[in-house]
Amino acid sequence: MADEPLSHVDEKGRARMVSVAGKAITHRTCVARGEVRMASETLARISEGTIPKGDVLLTARLAGIQAAKRTDQWIPLCHSLPLDGVEVSLQPDREGSRVVIEASVETHARTGVEMEALVAVAAAGLTVYDMCKAIDRAITIGEIQLVRKSGGKSGEWTRGGEG
Repeated sequence: MADEPLSHVDEKGRARMVSVAGKAITHRTCVARGEVRMASETLARISEGTIPKGDVLLTARLAGIQAAKRTDQWIPLCHSLPLDGVEVSLQPDREGSRVVIEASVETHARTGVEMEALVAVAAAGLTVYDMCKAIDRAITIGEIQLVRKSGGKSGEWTRGGEG
């Protein structure tokens, strides 16, 4: 892989958007996951619905969906894609003192939806932070990663043993 040319730079080293015009339209899916770690008291308040800014999980879910739809506006060289579906789930994990976020995105297009799924997770995590920062400044967002993808020339990929 190290010897392969970078696809997002031209022969002079300038950034460019890769042409996908010659690729076949295929069904493509992707799942990404991340987490938001916080104090156990903060997680309890999220679960109880007593955060002053409102329903954290609902708002973060909507933020993730909205962000997936606008990924090309977040990431400079991403293609604008017609999304067939976006699902974002946020699951409180009391033992881990965290909220686990998972985004699933699908399309019929010439390029994949990895970035859309990753952006959805990031936006949902940032929204949890924004809504809870007044009571817990030590919140951390992390472990944002691709879990599974399918479609296109590279076919199926699953993170080792997960998914």
